[in-house]
Formats: sequence, structure tokens, C-alpha cells
Amino acid sequence: MILKIDFESEEALYVQLCNQIIRGIATETLHEGDSLPSVRQLADEIGINMHTVNKAYSVLKQEGFLRLDRRRGAVIALDMDKLRAMDEMKDDLALIVARGICRDVGRDQVHALVDELYDEFLGQE
Repeated sequence: MILKIDFESEEALYVQLCNQIIRGIATETLHEGDSLPSVRQLADEIGINMHTVNKAYSVLKQEGFLRLDRRRGAVIALDMDKLRAMDEMKDDLALIVARGICRDVGRDQVHALVDELYDEFLGQE
């Protein structure tokens, strides 16, 4: 998996890293049981501080996307239950939908956008 960090972005580096790993899981570039590079190795590869990678891995572990194994390091582990995932999605989407309503984005446009994103992630373009 190729990670692209935008050093000019206002988004924190660890957030960018988390989001790219989650996208990798969603697009099936990363699978359950895959090992990620060590904190030191990934930091060296993309040119960021080890503590930044460590924070990203910690957040992903807390959110249920990784488990930390003594022998294998950071491993993709999707143990997040569906109800919790749906609650988190609802919270995230509520703000996005509210912003769309404020900018006069219609329900059909939102549905079309969600369908488009699902197709992109699942490779059904």
C-alpha cells in the first residue's frame, strides 16, 4: 500500500495516516491479518516522526481497526462491531448532511454521491 502524506495540508499527519489505512481496508488493499510496517520503518519510509506513526496506530487500535501483536507488530484486525460502526457513521454523516442542507444539496444528490463512493471503494466503476 502506498501512503501519500500531504505536508501542506491543515489535517494532522497522524489523521492523514489513519484515514489512508482505513481507505486501504475499505478498498481491500489491506485485509484482516495483514501486518503493517513497524512504527520506525513506516516513519522512515514516509519521512515523518515515529511518534506520529505511533499515534496513528494507537488511534486505529482504539477504533478497532488494528491490534498490536508483540511478534507481528501492527496487524489489521477488524473487530469493531457493526452497531458501533453504524453509530459512528451516523454521527459523522449527520454533520455532513447538515452542511449539505445549508448549501442546498438535495437528498437525491446525497444518495447518488454515497452510491458513487461505495462503487469506487468496491471497485465497481
